[in-house]
Amino acid sequence: MVTRKKVAIIGAGVSGLAAARVFKDKGHDITVIERSHDLGGVWEPSRSYPDVQTQSPKDLYRFTDKPMPDAYPEWPKGPQVHAYLDGYAGDHRLRDHIRFKTAVVSMARRDDGAPGWKLEILHDGETSHEEFDFVAVCTGQFSEKNILTHPGQDAFEEAGGSVMHSSEYTDPETVTGKDVVVLGFSKSATDIAVHAANNGAKSVTIVYLESVWRIPYFIGGLINFKRILYIRKQENMFQGWGLSAIDRFKYAIAAPFIWANWRALESLLTMQLKLNRTGLRPKTRIEDGVNCSVPIVTPGFFDLVASGRIKAIQGTFKDYEPGHVNLTGGETVPADVAILAVGWKLGVPFLAEEYRKKLVEPDGQYRLYRIIANPDLPDMGFVGFNSSFCTVLSAEMAANWLVRYADGMLENQPSDEEMRDNIDMMLDWRRNGRPAAQVYGGLCSAPFHFMHFDELLADMGAKTRKRNPLAENLAPPNADAYARFLATTPDYTAA
Repeated sequence: MVTRKKVAIIGAGVSGLAAARVFKDKGHDITVIERSHDLGGVWEPSRSYPDVQTQSPKDLYRFTDKPMPDAYPEWPKGPQVHAYLDGYAGDHRLRDHIRFKTAVVSMARRDDGAPGWKLEILHDGETSHEEFDFVAVCTGQFSEKNILTHPGQDAFEEAGGSVMHSSEYTDPETVTGKDVVVLGFSKSATDIAVHAANNGAKSVTIVYLESVWRIPYFIGGLINFKRILYIRKQENMFQGWGLSAIDRFKYAIAAPFIWANWRALESLLTMQLKLNRTGLRPKTRIEDGVNCSVPIVTPGFFDLVASGRIKAIQGTFKDYEPGHVNLTGGETVPADVAILAVGWKLGVPFLAEEYRKKLVEPDGQYRLYRIIANPDLPDMGFVGFNSSFCTVLSAEMAANWLVRYADGMLENQPSDEEMRDNIDMMLDWRRNGRPAAQVYGGLCSAPFHFMHFDELLADMGAKTRKRNPLAENLAPPNADAYARFLATTPDYTAA
């Protein structure tokens, strides 16, 4: 018999909705705590810059029980994604369980030594304390802005200049007739630069530290990138964790063919994206940087750089002066608006230092078994921290694993010692076997989606974990297939 638990779910974005649905379906008493006025996380309209859209195709950015509408384009826009998430919450009656404009200030183990956590909660300026049997942290990696300041900013703003984080760029009129400088080279940075150039900016400059390989929606202008980079055969070109001696020997034999595959892709992208002409061809090998930070090409970006409508300068900000930004390379760039596309802070700020030390290594790598749970932080788990190229499916898989872990219902329920040993093995693999896997504190399953999902399904006791060999090796992850796999796991309901 599984006991019904009082569960706190922190965050009402994609991950929080996934966790809310599975914990609710298993019979638990859920409370979703969301500091914003609406659900959606990064897709909440007040946090979205104009023309934001998914990096993943819509069939890879969906829950297993809810396809995106047929009328949506292949890469849905922000308002469409928000409407989809709102519809999902409605389907499962989740809104009734969400406390909006409410934040977790801190959390600690219960005073009486009983299992669970006591949360300090802030709402309408007043704090209260509430105890829960289990906590699912679903804040993800895009909840705390990374704020940068440089010398001279006050004088720059007093003279009429504007400095903002990329998430604050929501009004296209902000850039009309202005000299715009974008700091950063992520997809949000190139999206904003293109949007500004196409919406009346007087000039647009993008300032970047290093050029990176990025993938167009259609490789060679013909093939949807999901059919090349999201398939198990391509994943198998990377050496994952826990390889046997025979596996390593096979990779040694295949090394020349794998090398040729990547060099061919680099040559194709160099031609297609005009990387030599724009001076933006990366210096690193493409395979060494494939992880969750690989950006998708913003349509038109390289054409606008090639034509001079967007000026790309390598370096970073040194300081501001009225009407200008000075760069570290000595350049002075005219600027009325500085948009800092410098990402987000990774962390769990409401966890006290004594708990964070158990969660995060000194070098920033997270100690999470299956990128979900830590044996030294009982009655807690993390959903959506297993970033990937198919975020929604990853979050839903993690949520399904976590509810079973919380209830002791995994087919392969690990002991604390087994979890610690596995965490140490994965940390060593990230640091020494595949350094690219250290991105986002090691909270990234890409490009090993299938390998990661295989482990989760095996833990859950799924009787079926793969499709027919052709689809399994040459097709991207399929949400409908994973719905079938999950349906073959042992069923139960808390009471």
